[in-house]
Parts: sequence; C-alpha cells; structure tokens
Amino acid sequence: MSRIAAVLALLAMATIPLVAGEFYINLATQILIAAVFALSLNLLVGYGGLTSLGHASFLGFSAYACAWFSTRMGLGPTASVPIAILATTLMAAFFGLIALRATGLGFLMITLALSQVLWGLAYRWVGVTNGDNGMSGITRPEPFGISLASAGNYFWFTLVVSTIAFAMMTMFVSSAFGSSLQGTRDQPLRMAALGHNVWLVRWLTFVYAGFWAGVAGILYIYYHKYIHPTSLSISSSAEGLLSVIAGGAGTLSGPIAGAALLVLLKNYASAYVERWNMLLGFIFVLIVLVIPEGIVPGTRRLLGRLRRGDK
Repeated sequence: MSRIAAVLALLAMATIPLVAGEFYINLATQILIAAVFALSLNLLVGYGGLTSLGHASFLGFSAYACAWFSTRMGLGPTASVPIAILATTLMAAFFGLIALRATGLGFLMITLALSQVLWGLAYRWVGVTNGDNGMSGITRPEPFGISLASAGNYFWFTLVVSTIAFAMMTMFVSSAFGSSLQGTRDQPLRMAALGHNVWLVRWLTFVYAGFWAGVAGILYIYYHKYIHPTSLSISSSAEGLLSVIAGGAGTLSGPIAGAALLVLLKNYASAYVERWNMLLGFIFVLIVLVIPEGIVPGTRRLLGRLRRGDK
C-alpha cells in the first residue's frame, strides 16, 4: 500500500507542469529533491534503526564537489557529476567506518560531529569553498542535447531521477538484504547468532544511503545553481530527519509526504508567518500527539478504524 501511494504521488506530480505556473513547478522540483534526500535517510532511520543527524553532509559535499569541478577545474557535467557522486560515496564509506563503532545515541553524536567538521571546513576553507559567500556560476547540464535551463525541463529531469531513486531504494528494502537490515534493527543479537554480519549490513546500508544523498546533492546544486555552507549544517540534517519521522519512518511513501509537508511549510508559511519555524514545531508536535507513527501509517490506521466502524 505504501508503494502504491508513493507511485500515485509521483504520477500526480507529473501533471503539475501541465496545469500550474512556474512557481508551482519550482515548488514541485524542491519537493522531489527533498524526497530523494529523505528517502535516503529513511534507509538508515526507518529500516536500519540508525538515527543520523549528519546526513546533510553527503548532500552538501556532493553539491560542493560538483560545483568545484565545474567552476574551478572546468569539467563538464559528464565528468563532474560522476566524480562528485563517487567522492561522496567514498566519503560515506569512510564516515561509516567511524560512525558505526557505536549505535543509538553514540551513532547520532558521531554523525553530528562529522557533519560539523565538514560544515566548519566549508566556512573556513575559503580558497576551496569561497567561505560564507558560497559558490555560484554553475550552469545546468544538457543531457542528450536537451536544455534544462527552463523550470519545466528541470522538473521533468528531477522527476525521472527521483523515480529511478525510488525504484532502486524500493528494490533495496524489498530484497533479502533489506530483510536482513530490518532484522539487525529489531534483533541484532539474534541476527548475529544466525551468522549475519550485523556491522557489515549496516555499513553497506550507510554507504548506499550516502550515495543517494549525493544524488540529491547533484539535483540540489543544479536547481539552485549556488551552494552555501548552510547546506551542510545541522538544520539541513534535522529537516531531513523531520521529514522521515513526520511522514512515517520505515515506509516508502512516508518520507515523500514528510518532505512535501516541510517544503510547503517553508515556502508558504514563511510568507505569512514571521516565525514560521515555531509553526513548523507546533505542527510536528501535533503529528506526534495524534499520529505518532507518522502521516502515512497514521492515516492508514485511522482510515482502517473508520472502515471497521462503518461495518
């Protein structure tokens, strides 16, 4: 059911360029980018039971790497994109070796510390990152000769990448490896007794999640055509984590719903409410109180209760 809801959501978004203006097309693009990022984090949080507060480090690093290779090295997207994603995946592999020395609160604090190191470097290493001024001058690619300069074309490109990402992560969690991952989340000692390498399962998942966060970073940098150290900050990681928790951790459509809610609140609430972060906090508190399992599983539970009541 969760997969069907996610597919229907993606199909519904595909109609936006046909009926909406440029503002809403850009809004939908932002939702798709945030959804890919939240889905990648959900592999750790929802399916692995590993809560991370440093996942934005992969998105930001990938975006910075792509921008640096494009603007400083003069490489085109054909070279800079795969190099940036490869570098991000290797960084995720290294970070995983460090972070997975602990679980629970220790894991959360290590991921937070690692992300803060990158955030500090982005601010202070001015010769590479341009510091607080950020990096600009990035132009969107033209895959197969198709210009992505317009909002509509870039939306379609993002939708295609997001659909591939969703399909690949669905296959991942639905595979035998995905079942092993959920086993390490629920019964790590029993999984170890059965001969499974719990650490290796978690490390491979950490690397895979970092890869897709890197893909989200590529979509992010080409959408904004600018990157700033705030993309690596704890607030960026927290937004991804809130998307997962609010939508429903451990589901496939939950992070998409959570990402949509967060992006819509940022773009609409901030226009009418000066302290929109406070409104965001109230909404998430309400979600926790009413449907603590998240929007998608909570809605499913409430609808099921109504159907049983009708009978």
